[in-house]
Amino acid sequence: MTKRKSSGVDEYIARCPKEAQGDLAKIRAAIRAAAPGATERTDYFQWPGYSDSGINYYDGMFVWFSFKKPHIRLHVPPSVIQEHRKELAGYATTKAIVRFPKGKPLPMTLVKKLVRASLKAMKHVSINRIKT
Repeated sequence: MTKRKSSGVDEYIARCPKEAQGDLAKIRAAIRAAAPGATERTDYFQWPGYSDSGINYYDGMFVWFSFKKPHIRLHVPPSVIQEHRKELAGYATTKAIVRFPKGKPLPMTLVKKLVRASLKAMKHVSINRIKT
């Protein structure tokens, strides 16, 4: 029996406050469902992040999640925030972060949509970088 190498995500979630751990696990599950072939890792920014071999830009990374009290945060490319600004109107955002308030249900359908859009956007950037 071979032991699977840890991606560090379990450890990241375990280090967060107990009240955030359930939502972090839900975000993780949503990302995995939306991008099942992605590689899970914590070596980039020390947050749980996901890369895809089809992206030759930004070390293949296309989405991260993190906890910064009091928010669960989803990190996506700025173009994804802009593209979905109407759907994100009820959430605090920065150029590349969506903040989900603790204590409110996570919008899992929206999270999956943002993850798929992020993967698509980063693959598009990769293709355009190859052409130039």
